[in-house]
Amino acid sequence: MRKIPVLITLLILLLSPIDVTAETTTPIPSTTETPTITTTPEDSAEISNGIPVVCLPGVYLQQPPDCVPAGPSLFLTSMARIGLFFPIRPLPTSSPDPEMSKMPATYVTASKESIPLFDSLSAAESMSASQTLGPGLKYLSINERLEQNNVIYYHLRSGEWVEGASAGTGCCIYSGRFQGLIFKQTPLSDFGWFVEEAWSRVTPDYAAASTTHHYYRENVVTAYDIRKVGDTVWLMIGPDEWVEKRLIKKVLVNTTPPTGVTGNRWIEVNLDEQTMAVYDQGQLVYATLIASGMSPFYTRPGLFQIQQKKEFETMSGAFEADRSDFYYLEDVPWTMYYDQNRALHGTYWRTVFGYPQSHGCVNLSPGDAHWLFDWAKEGDWVYVWDPSGKTPTDPSYYGPGGA
Repeated sequence: MRKIPVLITLLILLLSPIDVTAETTTPIPSTTETPTITTTPEDSAEISNGIPVVCLPGVYLQQPPDCVPAGPSLFLTSMARIGLFFPIRPLPTSSPDPEMSKMPATYVTASKESIPLFDSLSAAESMSASQTLGPGLKYLSINERLEQNNVIYYHLRSGEWVEGASAGTGCCIYSGRFQGLIFKQTPLSDFGWFVEEAWSRVTPDYAAASTTHHYYRENVVTAYDIRKVGDTVWLMIGPDEWVEKRLIKKVLVNTTPPTGVTGNRWIEVNLDEQTMAVYDQGQLVYATLIASGMSPFYTRPGLFQIQQKKEFETMSGAFEADRSDFYYLEDVPWTMYYDQNRALHGTYWRTVFGYPQSHGCVNLSPGDAHWLFDWAKEGDWVYVWDPSGKTPTDPSYYGPGGA
């Protein structure tokens, strides 16, 4: 039998009609198995010799009454069941306004050693300190930068002054960079961000050939399928295209409200994936990467409500007995407290998201925090969970938390 050339086969697949009615009316289970089609003489059109008519190539999520799906249709239908249609559909997203990433204040870093603070410019000039900030991570929010007699001074928004050299300051932080995605409608499949550079492979195996696609950190892809090969978990991100799961932080799309949620608005924080998803009226409206609490200062799992919103908040504290982890962070932007001292808030001192890094708060990029602050209302639900089960759930484990 003469074989149809591969190129012609591909053209048939791409140009084939899709049964849109079946697609929109039939639930799509998460499986890549080839669908089993059963027919009877009553539900299949037959020609005079009794052989069933083969359907035109297309997607058939329901058994058509007048033909039998076969060949390309079986492949197209199996791909459609995991949300992969031809031509490939992009995620229904748009980018947030870049203006949302601009900081509401200007910040300088300060030395990790102790630094003097002054009540006035004249006190700073004479080095007559009124108080001292202890050693640790420190970021200061400034009103102005003043150069006088070849010396740099900063007037803080809190009212004090610092002398640049004695404070070991570094100027200045004006805006963040990373932003999540706005969704126009809920996607059919899970999706995620790369957190490391990688080439994809044609099969789920490091011995397999690489594709021509090279991905960079924060590139977004759809996750159509998942497969474990040996001890390695792989994600299918396109036709004959696989990457190791650890390279991608996923949003597990789920429009069913968590138990206890009322009002059909909630924020879901996935501690295992380090992602946040925002749902409104049962639809995904926003998603992004986060940085939650690192061991042993985990972000506590549970169902909470936003208790207080503050456009600016100064946060400080230390958890280690020797205060080696002391931090002092002025004017933390777009803060939403939901669990004692734990909050969703903007984080101008971080540049990388997708990994646990905080003292218990859910750290967001400034642009993401700004968007969420504008959307959220006090009383909105915050559902924090860890599908891996690795985060402690015993309430007695947790203190008030921190930034």
